[in-house]
Amino acid sequence: MSNATDSLSPTASKRQPFLVGACRESARDERRVALTPASARYLSELGYRCLLEQGAGVAAGFSDAAYREAGVEIVAARAVLLAQVDIIIQVRPPSSDEIAAVPSDKILISFFWPAQNAALLAAANARRITVLAMDMVPRISRAQKMDALSSMANIAGYRAVIEAGNHFGRFFTGQITAAGKVPPAKVLVIGAGVAGLAAIGTAQSLGAIVRAFDVRPEVAEQIESMGAEFLLLDFAEDGSGDGGYAKPASEAFIAKEMALFREQAPEVDIVITTALIPGRPAPLLWPAEMVGLMQAGSVVVDLAAEQGGNCEMTVKDALITTDNGVKVVGYTDFPSRMATQSSLLYATNIRHMLDDLTPQNDGVPLVNMADDVIRSATVCHQGDLTYPPPKLTVPAIAKPAAVTPVDPAVALRTAQAAAKKATTIQSVSLLAAGLMMLLIGSIAPASFMQHLIVFVLACFVGFQVIWKVSHALHTPLMAVTNAISGIIIIGALLQVSSTSWLVTGLAAVAVLIASINIVGGFVVTRRMLAMFQKSEG
Repeated sequence: MSNATDSLSPTASKRQPFLVGACRESARDERRVALTPASARYLSELGYRCLLEQGAGVAAGFSDAAYREAGVEIVAARAVLLAQVDIIIQVRPPSSDEIAAVPSDKILISFFWPAQNAALLAAANARRITVLAMDMVPRISRAQKMDALSSMANIAGYRAVIEAGNHFGRFFTGQITAAGKVPPAKVLVIGAGVAGLAAIGTAQSLGAIVRAFDVRPEVAEQIESMGAEFLLLDFAEDGSGDGGYAKPASEAFIAKEMALFREQAPEVDIVITTALIPGRPAPLLWPAEMVGLMQAGSVVVDLAAEQGGNCEMTVKDALITTDNGVKVVGYTDFPSRMATQSSLLYATNIRHMLDDLTPQNDGVPLVNMADDVIRSATVCHQGDLTYPPPKLTVPAIAKPAAVTPVDPAVALRTAQAAAKKATTIQSVSLLAAGLMMLLIGSIAPASFMQHLIVFVLACFVGFQVIWKVSHALHTPLMAVTNAISGIIIIGALLQVSSTSWLVTGLAAVAVLIASINIVGGFVVTRRMLAMFQKSEG
């Protein structure tokens, strides 16, 4: 295995900048594309030249003309593109034939699933292709911008609800009409990861009664904060695993879980299952028994169909209707059904990956095997198999620190001592300030003292007001602080023309500081408001 810390692509000596190319996806019904006009513009700023196979973005809503406007060169033949580019970006894992067509010493960035595609990984490594698998990006804070799994899961969760509504045939929201009362739909979401939370939010916004279940107790607050009901399982077992995923449950836990689902099945109209751990078969959560308990016209959407499915009745890439009239949706292309949005998000993940690979912004990729994110995503590099990656030194989700019990009496005495100390410090400070004012007053004119006392009191009151406010609430105070700063500026301007150089100097400083505060306040407020504005693009 290579121990190189910083490894340039083998073709680095050929030319600069490197060429990045995206081909038309060959998988059936795949409409996404790894390069969009927006991401191409950003990659050009990193120093790369972008190429695209003709028509590769049409299914996602991006014409060749739009790419040309973004500076992308359109290539008619796939083979010609593969021969020219240094870095190949795509969505789906390549087939064995596609790997065989890739020239040696290229860089490939795509979903790859190395655990399920051992033969494909070996073939890529034999051709000395450096493969960065987007599904291997670790779930740590620094890598969130490259987390394509979360990006696609978010879209899949949203689309699952839309797909369920299409086959459900009734309203999601409850209504009272002249023709009678329409009850709201009841939706059960199993698994509260990224896809599950997206499904919860979408179903809730459509007016459904949403219930959710997850084996990880820490997600209960997230579920309830979105307005859904968390189905609590009375069982002392923590299902939290590594990397933010759930771990396999015990037999006793599964028995309790099935009993809970057995109660819910006759009541709910729509079930959306999202439980999936990358590299493992999907756990069976909704067996045929549960489907048989559901009412006719109900819908089950299985987002884990590609890995076997959470529902026992799921048929991969198909919609079936059971004997009791329940529709089971086993589509595996939910992100592709929203190809434009999926492509925009995935292309953004790709360009962030290339951003990290190009620290000098010179169009030359640097595969830094000392970087935790790059090392985890790299599954083979220059003839060396680098999968599986070493365990991360930084955990994906930090475990909560153990809380040491505190004696209430000891806590009370500690708080009283701290309060007494703070009171003493404040009293001494006030006494010292009073003596200082008395000293200045003995030598300064009365008119100056009036202004000085007002200035000192204003500083003291302003400090106390701002200091006592939590940092999280500073932004809403910007309008108030800007008003106060405006008053300060007006008062200071009236004093700038004073005959005393000291008063003039203090007034000038006040104008400067208040102006900085006002400008900063408007900038921060503008940024805050921009977060809530819909982009027109």
